[in-house]
Amino acid sequence: MMDCGKRDRNADPACRYARRPVNALATTASAHRLELFAWAAMAVGLLLILKFKLLPALLGGLLVFELVRLLTPLVMRAEIGNDWARIIVVVLISALVIAAVSLAILSAISFFRSDAGNLSTLMTKLAEIIDQSRARLPAWALTYLPETAEELRAALTAWLRKNAGALQGMGTDFARALAHILIGMVVGALLALSEAMTTVERRPLSAALVERTERLSRSFRRVVFAQVWIAALNATLTALYLMVALPLLGIDLPLAKTLIAVTFVCGLLPVVGNLISNTVIVVVSLSQSLFVAIGSLTYLVVIHKLEYFLNARIIGSRIRARAWEMLIAMLLMEAIFGIAGLIAAPIYYAYLKDELQDRGLV
Repeated sequence: MMDCGKRDRNADPACRYARRPVNALATTASAHRLELFAWAAMAVGLLLILKFKLLPALLGGLLVFELVRLLTPLVMRAEIGNDWARIIVVVLISALVIAAVSLAILSAISFFRSDAGNLSTLMTKLAEIIDQSRARLPAWALTYLPETAEELRAALTAWLRKNAGALQGMGTDFARALAHILIGMVVGALLALSEAMTTVERRPLSAALVERTERLSRSFRRVVFAQVWIAALNATLTALYLMVALPLLGIDLPLAKTLIAVTFVCGLLPVVGNLISNTVIVVVSLSQSLFVAIGSLTYLVVIHKLEYFLNARIIGSRIRARAWEMLIAMLLMEAIFGIAGLIAAPIYYAYLKDELQDRGLV
């Protein structure tokens, strides 16, 4: 039997673990159980958020929380010794962030309801363009389109009648989502304030739960902030094409401002959003000619090749995920939870991969 009594326990690992106190082993096992409980609680919480349609509140809260975190160090570069002064600064920043985000949401709603950005006008225009462009389309494409405009209108009417209940509930759901976003933003601001005020050491379970939420917040910051930057760049390049390049060639596409706004909003969804915005732009380009549509498609393909490169460099480098991984996650989440799952998929997947990578499992 090894004699560890005369050895330096720190020098010999075998002696160190042989003489390890029983309560230290119990503490390690207890900490492991607390982590498992925290993981399970986080998983259940994230699933319940989707089930009870609380995703807008989560996104609003995380957005305000991260913006306050980002802006507070910039404002407080000079050391503020007074705790109350620091708290007042955080409160003011939180109020400004909530006001700015609310104004941005209301401005977007106002734009899409205006004549310049009305989505129903865009859909009507798309239907007219498809009907008027039949002579410009190849034969194989015509097999997928209605024979006449009347047939197209009949198909749209049947779809509207079939989904009347869902469409009537959209107004209520939209108002509820806005209320959830506002509540989530207030909660996010309160969490940022609580973080600025907290000075006591957290207990084990509280610390484990906070670590999980911290990882989720970090995943949100990595994915969403990067995707907003990419969507803005994508919309800028599309605007240069629609508002500068085409007019210089004597071509004016209808609803150009709406197309730019749709490009930005759809660009917030990785991969899938590009397909939606590209399809709309190409269809509108058909109103001029087939060659303009082909030119638009070519330009958009070049833009999105650049975007895929940026995705790989920015989002891929931050969460070490390839485009096909994101796409599979989005398809699965959409199949289970619908549109909310599609929106949440990049953030949830980034969080899951962060947890697994931290433990060397992937």
